[in-house]
Amino acid sequence: MKEKTFQILNDRTLLSRKEKVFSRLQDFYDGKREENTLNLNGYVFFPEGVDPYREPERWVDAALDYMAEHAEKLSADERLLRPLCIEFGPYGVHFVDKILGANVFMVDGQWNCEYLKTPIGSLEMPDLDKDPTWQLAERVAKYFVAQKVALPIFGLPTIASPLNVAVNLYGSEVFCAFFDDEEGIRHDLKVITDVQKEIHRRYREMIPEKQLQPVVSWERTQPYGCGQICGCSTQMLSGEMYREFIMDLDDDLLSVYPHAGMIHLCGSHAQHIENFAQMKNLKALQLHNRAAQDLKLYLEGLRKDQVIYVNCCEEMPYEEALKISGGERVIFVGEYEPVKKGQGNK
Repeated sequence: MKEKTFQILNDRTLLSRKEKVFSRLQDFYDGKREENTLNLNGYVFFPEGVDPYREPERWVDAALDYMAEHAEKLSADERLLRPLCIEFGPYGVHFVDKILGANVFMVDGQWNCEYLKTPIGSLEMPDLDKDPTWQLAERVAKYFVAQKVALPIFGLPTIASPLNVAVNLYGSEVFCAFFDDEEGIRHDLKVITDVQKEIHRRYREMIPEKQLQPVVSWERTQPYGCGQICGCSTQMLSGEMYREFIMDLDDDLLSVYPHAGMIHLCGSHAQHIENFAQMKNLKALQLHNRAAQDLKLYLEGLRKDQVIYVNCCEEMPYEEALKISGGERVIFVGEYEPVKKGQGNK
């Protein structure tokens, strides 16, 4: 029964539409743009009534069953990119924290993390092959691959900037350590970077490149072979501190992917624009909510080959973002009217 249900997820017509989506994305990244903007609004389903922590295979089946029933939602419309995505993000933004030994727990539907009681400078590289958190994530990935369905995108768990993870593990002590224990914090940031690079490498070995996308795959979809990190906590650093302690680590993390990648930003990060422009492995930035308010600064300060994803918000509505950008180098997350070359006001 399952084999028959999943058959449409290898349908040639739908696969052709998927290739069209990614061809348009690649052209946009390469500067070959018939239109100034693209509109991205992927489709993802999180099965209810199935606990992926207890029954990961059943959870994958439920997600694929639902996707098969709604496969025609993959848009062939020229104005909209709508990839179909499956994504299980174990422990939310605390996935790597748990692998590194933090106590991660659920409160009111939200994953939380206790700070480590061990001192900064004492992190050790975990043995992923013996780690229950990684084993769960790997189990989901391998079962997905075993279903041999080519249409869905597989989104990864949250694998963030090493600074994000360090703040989750130690809180404000991280920022004190930049001044009081530079050797210790550099050691721990390197361990965090190394374990995350290893996780990315393992996923790249398991998941076909044409299906692998980093976290929030339906809104941050990139061309094949691109990575991503969440850079939320960089808003707490000056440009100088980011450049001294974090920038090279973020760039190194993106280097795992053959075609560079993206940084997700959701706060006030404009002090880093000059740094972002210098990162050779940074190809795209996603401006979410507060970060979108600085769209003009990013357009002016980034390299011309760097693409900007914009999640519009009340303070930066679509009409204003379009007026500021003229649609230049911008992918809008959501369903908006398309912008052809020459339209819009810069």
